[in-house]
Amino acid sequence: MAKQNSNILTGKQWLLVFIVFFFLIISGYYIFNSPLNYKLDKPLLFEIKSGESFQSVADRLNKLGIVPNKNLFRAAGFIYGAETKIKSARFKIDNGLSYLDLIGLLINGPADYLRSIRVNDGQTIKWLAGKVRRDLRMDSTDFYKKAHDRDFIKSLGLDVPSLEGYLFSQSYQIYERSDPEDVLTIFYNALKEFWTDSLQKRADSLKLSKHQILTLASIIKGETNDVEEMPRISGVYHNRLRIGMKLQADPTVQYLMRDGWKRLNYKDLQIDSPYNTYKYFGLPPAPINNPGANAIIAALYPEKHNYLFFVADGAGKHKFAKSYSEHLRNVREYRKWLSQQK
Repeated sequence: MAKQNSNILTGKQWLLVFIVFFFLIISGYYIFNSPLNYKLDKPLLFEIKSGESFQSVADRLNKLGIVPNKNLFRAAGFIYGAETKIKSARFKIDNGLSYLDLIGLLINGPADYLRSIRVNDGQTIKWLAGKVRRDLRMDSTDFYKKAHDRDFIKSLGLDVPSLEGYLFSQSYQIYERSDPEDVLTIFYNALKEFWTDSLQKRADSLKLSKHQILTLASIIKGETNDVEEMPRISGVYHNRLRIGMKLQADPTVQYLMRDGWKRLNYKDLQIDSPYNTYKYFGLPPAPINNPGANAIIAALYPEKHNYLFFVADGAGKHKFAKSYSEHLRNVREYRKWLSQQK
């Protein structure tokens, strides 16, 4: 048996391998680090959805013309382990990034992340503005102004003074630093989705507009957090509207308090405002908060009864009365309870 040669390659062959290997490294470095040939008038907002694969990201960037060769981009991603490190967020892609720059951006770059935010049942635009500032890093003043911008509101197909009452109560997933217009549109679209044709038909049967139903629902929510009580309170206000009696709803006056919720006094009840239902008949001109599904359904489907009055019972609910004398008796009991708390 012939003796095997221990040297598989000659010196010249090793040199050739080294040159080829060195050339590949230089070429790879150049390819992966050279600016990609795309031009944007402004940074591209690119969203990576929750659970989206790296291959899907590569495909979309390729279709947008950002990544000319998605296989090279995937190869760069493999080197950096990007397939498990990219984050669901919204990124700003500037001109002149290389493959590796893009990978670095998607792994560690600045981005707007998806945040959970809830429009609470009965929350006003004023309080919601503070929440979007905290949870979405948004300018609260811009948000508040846009919610009262007549031109923007008209663009949504609405003819109302503000979006108070039209921002639906539920939880949302929204990107940080989103435009106020986009966020308000999301909140409003949720109400549009909730307000079905059957609910509109029900409002029509009551001879009330959608705006009036939302206004009544906001008052109901202002009166109670007890879902079971909402239809009964709704029944009281429907009864008063039917017989032409003032609503005399405390939440409509509370809405006028600049410093927030307080115990109302006689002077407060004399404020001259169409929102003061102690002075003016009928519903106020617009909702006083953003009611949720339960209050809206209660406004549409009031409990049938003969009650015209109600007062807090001191235990989180209310006592209802059909006559004023019975109501005064309930009021005395409530005031007695208050004095005992002191």
